[in-house]
Amino acid sequence: MVLQSTKKRLAVWALVISALLMIPLVAMQFTNEVNWDVSDFAIMGSVLIAIAMIYELVARRSEQTVYRIAMGIGLLGAFLLFWVNGAVGIIGNEGQPANYLYALTFVVIMGGSVLSGFTARGLAYTLFTAAAVQMLVPVIALIIWPPPDTSWSPSIFGVFLLTSFFAWLFLVSGLLFRKANS
Repeated sequence: MVLQSTKKRLAVWALVISALLMIPLVAMQFTNEVNWDVSDFAIMGSVLIAIAMIYELVARRSEQTVYRIAMGIGLLGAFLLFWVNGAVGIIGNEGQPANYLYALTFVVIMGGSVLSGFTARGLAYTLFTAAAVQMLVPVIALIIWPPPDTSWSPSIFGVFLLTSFFAWLFLVSGLLFRKANS
């Protein structure tokens, strides 16, 4: 019974990942704005598979729905941060060195998750810390790479607004983990 349930979940993940990867493939048929090569599909496919496996290995350890939702939101935030920063960059464009600072958020999330043993309480603190680090990145970048030396497209306000979107996802995830802990 458990094996059959696992096979069904993995089949659903495979369908979802395939559907997501079909979006740029179809878009490439209609516009030159989307121009992925084999390595783009391989990287994105690998990232999506890794997220699916992390979710299955970690979130399924808990019977609490709120824990699973918190894990999903945290992984969604990390995925979107990776995708946006890798595709177009948050500060200026994807080639700006300032964008590498966002890797600190991933270091906090991965390190805190492992150190906390994926407990709800530990993950709550980890996601709160990740949100704070996320908001510190543009502050540090502004000090190191001030305009006009570095492009702050869409604008300094726009960078902080976009950064706060990801921080908000991490905060929501942290709050849900805290609820799962109580």
